[in-house]
Amino acid sequence: MRGRLAAAALLGAAIAGSAAANPYYDPAKPHHRPDGFVNNYGPPGGKPLSDLLKWYRERSSNGVPKPPSTHVDGYDFPAARPDLELLRANRTLVTATWVGHATLFLQMGGLNILTDPHFSERAFPVQFMGPKRMGPLPVRLDELPRIDLVLISHNHYDHLDYDTVMALKAQPGGEPLFVVPLGVDLWLKEQGVRRVERFDWWDTRRLLGLDVHFVPAQHWSSRSPWDRNATLWGGWVLRSPDFSFYFAGDTGYSKDFADIGARFGGFDLSAIPVGAYLPRWFMKEQHVNPEEAVMIHRDVKSRRSIGIHWGTFELTDESLDEPIGELPLARRKLGVPDEDFVLFRHGETRVFQRGI
Repeated sequence: MRGRLAAAALLGAAIAGSAAANPYYDPAKPHHRPDGFVNNYGPPGGKPLSDLLKWYRERSSNGVPKPPSTHVDGYDFPAARPDLELLRANRTLVTATWVGHATLFLQMGGLNILTDPHFSERAFPVQFMGPKRMGPLPVRLDELPRIDLVLISHNHYDHLDYDTVMALKAQPGGEPLFVVPLGVDLWLKEQGVRRVERFDWWDTRRLLGLDVHFVPAQHWSSRSPWDRNATLWGGWVLRSPDFSFYFAGDTGYSKDFADIGARFGGFDLSAIPVGAYLPRWFMKEQHVNPEEAVMIHRDVKSRRSIGIHWGTFELTDESLDEPIGELPLARRKLGVPDEDFVLFRHGETRVFQRGI
């Protein structure tokens, strides 16, 4: 309960706060504002404090979230040990390993890549309170091969973790290259990270042998009471001659995904959030549910997708195992084959090929 109250206080302050001047403001771009950024199609981002307080009154009276009980016994999520021997030796195969929440270890184009890396016990500014890791951490960061590239979708604490960033900065062989939204580069540089590339929506750059694109999402940003929407948010596209990957980040459902599908023509593999979606009256604008996740899969024309952003941190009202049952229902409703959009066990590794 103390962790929930602390999280509510921090989120409430962020929602009520306002940002300083936007150093990257471009009046020619509709999603830019003098004090930050806004979504393309949805609301500006964030909720009023009154809605937050209403939500916390509801969840307290309803006693949610409930511990997993339908598909998982308590918090005993089935886990797999990553195939570290394969991952350390690999230079040519495309592999994906789900660490938990939005953290995926991807091998592509001969590179070791992490999405929104989070290896800490809690998703909070301090490690003695706040949302605790309830799903297993299947592998430590120092057990993985040296990381070459890090994709950051936005600056919320469950996606941009200070201790993990510091560990990556200090990894043997030198820090990885961080690719980040506008404004997150300034925070990383304050932490002493030197290898940072900042992107606006639709920016494209050739980095480490891959074509790297930053694309829109419908969300918001904040790390303090004073910086709501001061930094940008979004998703990432990586393309090599023989494989394409899309990481959606954290998002509500919007026309952005049809735009992405039209621009890129499809992906071999996508990582799409499927959790943290209840209650819908509060979460719909910022977090997709499993049905909307399958809609994103179709909109971006993905051949295969992995469901992320679930089963790890208890952030919203649904039980952590609920996506295990809801995703198959969504696939059937929308006519997507079971093998085209799957959930991994924590730590599971799979090998992918173009179009397979």
